[in-house]
Amino acid sequence: MTDKRNITRLIEAAVRARENAYAPYSHFTVGAALLTQSGDIYTGCNIENAAYGPSNCAERTAFFKAVSEGERAFEAIAVAGSFAGALLTQYAFPCGVCRQVMAEFCPPDFTIIVAKSTTEYLIKKLEEFLPDNFGPANLQR
Repeated sequence: MTDKRNITRLIEAAVRARENAYAPYSHFTVGAALLTQSGDIYTGCNIENAAYGPSNCAERTAFFKAVSEGERAFEAIAVAGSFAGALLTQYAFPCGVCRQVMAEFCPPDFTIIVAKSTTEYLIKKLEEFLPDNFGPANLQR
């Protein structure tokens, strides 16, 4: 996915989703915007929990919302995060668990955009973040 308009639209949606983050423990707020192959965008934010384990990342929130609505074909995701109330000063890369969820639903060439702004971002493919992943194909007999 190299369409500049879609990249900008996804980054803007991720930044807006970040505003809904619930991060009273880490104070690190993240937003994600997931583009389906049909052109719809599902957003997510990180949601923390005092017990830590039940917390959920922005990327997985977006994926789970989309999958729960019947989506199964995805084109790209944008992720934007930084400390609460702060400008985006760093790239918020997906954690290992989020990368594994992406591998469940996306091909190796799935596009991941990590952004500080609509003009400062990196674009990588899932296979760069999670080479030699374990996925559905590994469970085929």
